[in-house]
Parts: sequence; structure tokens; C-alpha cells
Amino acid sequence: MCGIFGLLLNQSQEFPVKKYTQLLAHRGPDDQGWLVWNKSTGIHKGKHAHNPPGHVFLGHRRLSILDLSEKGWQPMSTPDNRYHMTYNGEIYNYQELRSELVALGHQFQSHSDTEVLLMGYVQWGKKILDKIEGMFAFAILDIQKRTLFLARDPFGIKPLFYHVWNKGFAFASEIQALLKLPHFTSQLNPQRTYDYLQSGFTDNLTDTLFSNIQHLPPAHYLDINLDAVYSVTPIQYWKVNAYQRDDLSFSQASKQLRELFLNSISLHLRSDVAVGAALSGGIDSSAIVCAIRYLKPDLDLHTFTYIADDPRLSEASWANIVGQYAKVTMHTIHPTADDLIKDLDDLILAQGEPFGSTSMYAQYKVFQLARDTGINVMLDGQGADELLGGYPGYQSARLASLIHQGHWLQAAHFFKHSSQCPGRSWRKLGMGTVGHFIPSWLQPLAQQVVGFKKMPAWLNKNWFIEHAVSLRPYITGGYGPMYLRTRLSEDLTLGLLPLLRYEDRNSMTHSIESRVPFLNKPLVEFLNSLPEEYLIDMKGTSKSIFRAAMSGIVPEKILERRDKVGFVTPERQWLEKLTPWIEQTLSCAQHTPIFHHDALQKEWRSVKNGTRAFDTRIWRWLNFLRWLQLFEMSH
Repeated sequence: MCGIFGLLLNQSQEFPVKKYTQLLAHRGPDDQGWLVWNKSTGIHKGKHAHNPPGHVFLGHRRLSILDLSEKGWQPMSTPDNRYHMTYNGEIYNYQELRSELVALGHQFQSHSDTEVLLMGYVQWGKKILDKIEGMFAFAILDIQKRTLFLARDPFGIKPLFYHVWNKGFAFASEIQALLKLPHFTSQLNPQRTYDYLQSGFTDNLTDTLFSNIQHLPPAHYLDINLDAVYSVTPIQYWKVNAYQRDDLSFSQASKQLRELFLNSISLHLRSDVAVGAALSGGIDSSAIVCAIRYLKPDLDLHTFTYIADDPRLSEASWANIVGQYAKVTMHTIHPTADDLIKDLDDLILAQGEPFGSTSMYAQYKVFQLARDTGINVMLDGQGADELLGGYPGYQSARLASLIHQGHWLQAAHFFKHSSQCPGRSWRKLGMGTVGHFIPSWLQPLAQQVVGFKKMPAWLNKNWFIEHAVSLRPYITGGYGPMYLRTRLSEDLTLGLLPLLRYEDRNSMTHSIESRVPFLNKPLVEFLNSLPEEYLIDMKGTSKSIFRAAMSGIVPEKILERRDKVGFVTPERQWLEKLTPWIEQTLSCAQHTPIFHHDALQKEWRSVKNGTRAFDTRIWRWLNFLRWLQLFEMSH
């Protein structure tokens, strides 16, 4: 796992590429390197500060996980000096691909997945993207074809930001490196600002909160002509197959799922350094921990758990069940409100953009604890809920499918049992189901009826109108007959991106490689092909097929859990303890035209004295205002 940076210029000039890769040092504390290509003088490479003029600059910071020797150094070049690569990620099936490439006549100098990826591109070109299983963002310079090829993994586990202007193109693993470009001015993206402040949406496929920085979307690549570096068009190379199979019984499917999951865990354990796991006590993280123990009975396995101060949010008892069952060394962290304030600026700087809630801080502290313990690689359960129907709202989509298909008796049975599950009610389930049948053109009106305001009083409507912002509510995706499948596909494509962003920045700021074995292409494609009733059964039990697949590996008490907690912080209690800091931060709203300061203060006072309900809008204000200051945003 590493940090990468690159710059393409229309005209040759000097550029301090090492200075920019140094901004990513936390992503790769073990080594560094740079490469410069000049159309006249060729390739220059090194580690130390040296600024030869060039047209292409590639930088790299290395976190050594596979092949810790110098042979894994980057930017890596082919023996003929035609191809040069800077790469961030892990290719889990690199051993199998290496064997295939050796059979085709390729020779290797290292045991790294980096060299396998580079040689795979030499052999197959962009078709290598169809063969690799892993998480990645990489750039390959081909000086013969005069192109730069960039690609991002299918789910967006690893980040790749870019900036285009009239004289060039730049990319990096994190926004902060692009902000330091000499010509760059930090400017707000007004639409994304509205989407975040009004609805809490923090990430989308292409745009960031910076108007002149974009994401390369997941499962996309760029093929840039070095003679036209300002021409950039992302091209999609993969998407989840939408077909549904009906040739497997539930029992057969659970057995196949078990094999696929264990195989993914086995691949994700490939490492030349210590591996640990995040453990919440929920089904997903418990399955990872227990599967590791199942596959590696003698492994010295360490787990890391966040414990909430509020007993209603604490999963300590569940985590202890798993820890004792799997015979692991458990580590716990108990962050407080005071800890949050102390670390908040570092957290905001690490994330690069505002985030949804303080649950991200719990994750931040877990990775910090892992680093302090000496663990370099962590496995985590991200993506399981979006694949297996784990969130409470998915029951509404499942019920909508049954109704749309005319299965009225089954729908009544499902409604009765699902509404009795922890954290649900007949009212929530009913309203959520009705929402799926509202046409897209009628959704804005329906959302207003239930209290949605396109422009809350605390936002300055004139500023958003002046910046041509669409004051739009969120419109749900397609319609039946498979409402659950549509919702899961939508969330896997878009809804998962913020969580993966949080995961990457929180881990890498502590120089930890975080791996997410649920986001494995064969596993994802298999789960996406299963009938909806295999995911959420007729009693409303989520992850039904996975519970069956993990029987005998995970303690039955865990598999029988019906509630869902996760890394939830006592956000309201924390904010109540921090009133002086909150009011000081909110006072900054008077210095930005985005807010109506008086209305904001009035809203805060009504929440503080209990006359209005608390929700995450309070956190969005605080997070956004502090982010504006730290990143010196112009608006």
C-alpha cells in the first residue's frame, strides 16, 4: 500500500516531484522514489531531491507489504525501459498471475505484486484489468506509444484524484498533494456543498467538494495521449453482472458462498508483515476473524475493537464472544468527547473532505491502536451490508419486490415478522415500502410532505441560486420487479464510496493497509446473482445466506444476532459535553455567505434546549465550517 503522484506537462520544465510525494509520506513511510521523462533526454530516476526538467513526473511513497526488499522499489520500470509504473494497492492473485506470465516467457526480478501488475500490462495491455483481483490505483507510462494509462479498482477501494488545466494534468492518491500545485486555487464546488449540507451526501462518482478536482470513478481507466494531456475521458471497464441465477438451491448456494468467502480471506492474508483484523462483534467482522482462525489455526492473530461509552451502543460483549472463540489477542479503544476535539483537525485533514458523522472517529482510533500495536495490515468487513442486505432499510425494498410481483400472502407474512426485528417498526417498514412505489417525478413533493426542505432556513438560498445549484432532493433508483436488487446495486456502486473513502484515509494516515475481503469480484458477482430471498428471508432476517454459510465457523450466538450497531459513537452526548467549542465553531458561520448565521444559531439553541430533535445536521455544520478554515477554501 502506497501513495502515488504524477504530473504531465505540455512543455518541459523543472518540477520538485519529491516535495509532492513527501506530502503522501504517511501512506508510504518505508521508501520513496521519483521518475522524470523528458522527450529529449529520456528517463531520470532517483530517491533524493533532484529536479531535472521533463514532461512527465511520477512519484511514489512505499508501505512495504509484499517483498520488502529494494527490488520492490517504485516507480518500477521494465528491463527495456519502455514502461514505467507508480502503483498503490494489492493484487491478491499475483502469485497465480505470475505463474501464468512465467509460462508465457516473462522473467521476474522480485517477488512483488507490483512487478506482476507491470508485466501483466506488458503482456495483456488494458485487459489486465479483467484478470486481477485486488484493490488498486496505478499509472503506467508507455514512452513508445507516448501514453499514460491510469486505472482504479472496481469498487473504488483505493483513491485516485486528478486535476486538469490548460497546461497539464496531475493525479494523486490524496487531494492534499494537488492543492499544492503552484497554479492551484481551492474553490468550492457549489452543488456538492449543497448536497452535503442539506442531505449529508459526501461522495459521488466523479466530483469532489473542490470544483477543480475530480475522482477517477471506480472500475474506470484513462488512456491519455502525452501530446494532448488536457483531453481526459474516463472509460468503464467493468460492472457487476445483472443476471439472476435459479440453478442453485439455498443449501448449494450457501456451500458455494462459504468456499468463495474462505478463498477471498485466504488471498487477503497474503502478506510479508503482520496481519490483524477490526472486530465490532457484528456478523461481518466476526466472520472475518473466525475465518482467519479457521484457515490459520496457529496464527498469532490480533483484533482491534472500539468500545462506546454508552452501554446501549457498546458491542463489547459480542466482541468478547468472538475473541474467546477464535483465541485472539484483543485490543480495545475507548475514545471520549475530549479525545475527539483533540484529534478533530488531524481527522479532517486526513479525510480531505467533510464526512458524515463521528463514527469515522471511532474507526480512526481503531487504526491508530493497530499502528501502536505494530500491525501493518488489517482486514475489515466493509461492503458486506451492501452485498447481503444488512441495513434495516433494505427490508422495505424486499417487501416492495414481493408486492410488485403480486405475492400478497408472502408480503403480509414478511411484513408481520420483519416489523418485529430490533430497530424496526411497522410504521418505518410501511413508509419505506410505500416510498419505493412513488414515481421519480413525484418524489420531490412526497419528500416535502414528510418534512424535507429543499432550502433550510440556516442556508443562504441566494448564494446557491447565484451559483446555479440545483436544489434537488435525492431521487431513488429504478423500479421493480427486483427492488432490493436495484437498491443493493445502487449502494454498491455509489453508496459505498464514502465508507471506502473513510476507510482508506483513516487507515493510511496511520500507515496501515486496510483490506476488505467482501469486495472480491468473484464473491460480489456470485452474491449479485442470487435470488433476493436468499439475502433477506421471509422473516426479515438479513444476510440469511451468509449466516448459513458461516455455520460451524462463527459462533451461533453471533449468527443469531438480529440487531445492528457497528462503530456508532454517542454523538449527541459528545456534542452536549462540548457546547463551548460548538458555539465557538458555529460563530464562524457569520464569515461565510453560505449560511444564515442567525438562523443557524437559533436552530442550535432549539436543539440544545430540547425543543427540536437532534440529528447529524449539527455535525455537518461543525465539520464543514472547520474544513473551510483548515483548507482555506474560497467561496
